[in-house]
Amino acid sequence: MKKFFCTLPLAALLWVLPFTLAHADRIKDLTTMAAMRGNQLIGYGLVVGLQGTGDGSDLSFTTQSMKTLLNRMGVNQENPLTDYEAATSGGKIDLKNVAAVMITADLPGMAKPGQRIDINVSAIGKATNLRGGTLLLTSLRGVDGQIYALAQGSLSSTSVDVGAAGSKVLTGVTTAARIPSGATVEKTVENSFDKSDNVLLNLRDGDFTTASSIIQAINTKFGGEVATALDSVSIFVRAPMDSSQRVSFMSMIENIDVQPGEPPARVVVNARTGTVVISRNVRVTAAAVSHGTISVSVAMTNEVSQPGMLSNGTTKEVQNADVKVSEPDKPMFLFQPGVDLRQIVDAVNQVGATPSALIAILEALKSSGSLRAELLVI
Repeated sequence: MKKFFCTLPLAALLWVLPFTLAHADRIKDLTTMAAMRGNQLIGYGLVVGLQGTGDGSDLSFTTQSMKTLLNRMGVNQENPLTDYEAATSGGKIDLKNVAAVMITADLPGMAKPGQRIDINVSAIGKATNLRGGTLLLTSLRGVDGQIYALAQGSLSSTSVDVGAAGSKVLTGVTTAARIPSGATVEKTVENSFDKSDNVLLNLRDGDFTTASSIIQAINTKFGGEVATALDSVSIFVRAPMDSSQRVSFMSMIENIDVQPGEPPARVVVNARTGTVVISRNVRVTAAAVSHGTISVSVAMTNEVSQPGMLSNGTTKEVQNADVKVSEPDKPMFLFQPGVDLRQIVDAVNQVGATPSALIAILEALKSSGSLRAELLVI
């Protein structure tokens, strides 16, 4: 996808001339294999080893989880953990060092038992900092409720939370952390890669032109009707049934170069940062644009009023206001039919438009029907 980026203010606006040179992308960069889709996993667990930044005894699910865990490990407590004072009086456990957390992970397609995946850990209770904690063995389940991975390990957090003398510095989110390679895959997700006659490829961005180019490139290389399109997103590819041959065949498919179709004309505006992205295909029909702002300035001056001699008056403060209204001389610029990105940038730069002014101009052009592009304001 060819796009042109410009970061305001417009005095520093950069543009790149649209080249007509064709470019080619690999099929593996334009599509994904349906059999390799990822799956989301989730689990509930406990983080221990915190420095007094855990949940404490106020949360019933944390205390109940710790009690259940200890009972499974053969630790029989005479006092229930719901009574914090009774449970900690003998130095047995301190729930200030424990936090209840939720664990999430993405299970890659075709992941096999024994492989490691990254996990995210997030506090769900009153814990204020997970830094330095250790996640206890937790099962990660899929949407079907079955266990697909087991997670455990030391948390890695780049957040910083420092406080002293009534002051506090917080960088990042202290209640969330990661464990690289923190879970071990225990079960394989069934897929149709080695069972179906066809391999399904899905385009990352649906486009009929790109889908047609991919089909033509595959059929030209292998002959016949090897590839057929279902719609603008999905492409069926006939592949050998033998596993090793199918892998080699898909490797060749992935590395075929294809010239993708041009993306739709689009203008993306970030109103918060003043960033504008204009794609190469943006066009503007005939339109005249004038943009100006009225500025009002009020100057306050304080003076003293002195009474006349022998008038028995009193001295008083008098406040005067000087109000000035000015409107800058902004020239009107004319867009000819079918102007391209270069002319748009030049015209806007000539009037010295600010970020907010450029956004207003683009919205007005879209409302008038002159902007031949999709305008997205984020």
